[in-house]
Amino acid sequence: MSIRAIQHVQLAMPEGGEASARVFYEGLLGLPEQAKPPALATRGGAWFGNGHVDVHLGVEPGFRPATKAHPAFVVEDLAAMIETLAAAGHAAEVGVPIEGWHRVYVHDPFGNRIELMERSSP
Repeated sequence: MSIRAIQHVQLAMPEGGEASARVFYEGLLGLPEQAKPPALATRGGAWFGNGHVDVHLGVEPGFRPATKAHPAFVVEDLAAMIETLAAAGHAAEVGVPIEGWHRVYVHDPFGNRIELMERSSP
């Protein structure tokens, strides 16, 4: 018995934030929106994924952003992503160095903390 993978990451968002979620997760991070199952679609929110990474944004009453807990996404061309995010008003904060990685933190439109990581060359 063992855990094999993460199927998806669930983050919370306030009611009515779907358009902002699409701009950030699909438009800036490049994760295409996925259709939610009909039984869940009435709850609001949005799902994004590319076959390797799935992020579900669910509407949470009394929403408060996750400012410490966060997903960490491995990205390709972190420098370009940082520029794209900064141009859209999502400035990156450099994380404490970890051997073998370049990493930064950004916040989604709702204030949730997101870590972006890229392997550094040996």
